[in-house]
Amino acid sequence: MSKEKYDYINKEQLGKYAKLAVRMGVNVQKNQLVIIHSDIENAVFARLIQTAAYDAGASNVVMNWTDEQSAKEFYLYAAEDAIDHFPDWQAARFKEWDDAGAAHIHIISENLDVFEDVSNERMSRFQKATRTKLKAHNAKIRSHEIRWCLLVVPGFVWAKKVFPHLSKEKAMQSLWQSILQGARTDGEKPTKDWEDHDRNFELRKKILNDSQFETLHFVNSLGTDLTIGMPKNHIYIGGGVIDKEGIRFFPNIPTEEIFTAPHKNKVNGKLVATKPLIYGGSIIDDFYLIFKDGWITDYYAVTGQEALKNLIETDEGSHYLGEIALVSNNSPLSQTETLFYNTLFDENTACHIGIGNASPSNLQNGSNLSEGELKEAGLNTSLLLVNITFGTEDMEVAGIQEDGTEVLLMKDGDFLF
Repeated sequence: MSKEKYDYINKEQLGKYAKLAVRMGVNVQKNQLVIIHSDIENAVFARLIQTAAYDAGASNVVMNWTDEQSAKEFYLYAAEDAIDHFPDWQAARFKEWDDAGAAHIHIISENLDVFEDVSNERMSRFQKATRTKLKAHNAKIRSHEIRWCLLVVPGFVWAKKVFPHLSKEKAMQSLWQSILQGARTDGEKPTKDWEDHDRNFELRKKILNDSQFETLHFVNSLGTDLTIGMPKNHIYIGGGVIDKEGIRFFPNIPTEEIFTAPHKNKVNGKLVATKPLIYGGSIIDDFYLIFKDGWITDYYAVTGQEALKNLIETDEGSHYLGEIALVSNNSPLSQTETLFYNTLFDENTACHIGIGNASPSNLQNGSNLSEGELKEAGLNTSLLLVNITFGTEDMEVAGIQEDGTEVLLMKDGDFLF
């Protein structure tokens, strides 16, 4: 009998990882509803998280199962009107969960081949229908009104993609090790390690927020030369964030980014991506974007041009940026020196931008501003937010103050403060 993916990890380590998702990820409170979103392939880990959530005092833990193979059949054979339809009853579930103050834990595992025969156009249409119906829920996610967390487990196909020179078994072991290292879950006391990690975030965020740079300038040897103008009273967040009730949580495990929202009309220059982007089951690789006054005026991908086109043309807001993130190349995740082919992990190894929606949390008092006031301040709105990694080992980032003074913030891909 062949081994399953969870046979390649120590059960104690897996339990610590599950507990981290509950205690630090969404910070489950007593009598809180918890929703676990998981493919059926990851049932072992999902059930460990369920147990950890009940141990933390959850009132109920709902398992929202998905199945990639069934999703593939849907994309291939469903009627055209089904592709453009997200059922009202599904949207109503999310509203009921949000009204109840639920915390959401999402388990991600890349299966890079599962959708290779599927039309990008059909997938893009269903994703757009889904985002449209879940717009209110996604707005609460982006504004941190509700607590949520993304975390990753490996799969055999994904492991062989990341470590093609290793056997299937060794590749799985290596990917588990890299995931635990990147998630800071490989030590004796992961919770304490994350608390220390968060303190470092707080120190850097204070410096950036006090400085209120008017512009950030990114340059590297691959051809990136990008200036990003900032809205007035912008706020950098990262690491732990605070929900509407003042409860701290970590949306991403791992997380190494300090990010804010750019002014949608003040982005100019060229960005050259340094990691593949996995979008809607497609790989977009070896690509660049050109910006003029915020708008993506040109783009090209050697691999995945159609998928990149569908992403950018989702709506008007997907032609602009909603996020800019500073990430050190010297984090534990970066030190694995691994290309993960997974956006959550790859974006946390180097600086990245986010195409699409900006979070009101990146503006002072932003959560209390109307859509019109946020737009006037320069924040972008879109149905999506998709991150693209462009940092390198020779990346330099300068903060430019209103009087033109430049302060070097990053050199050789690492923070100078």
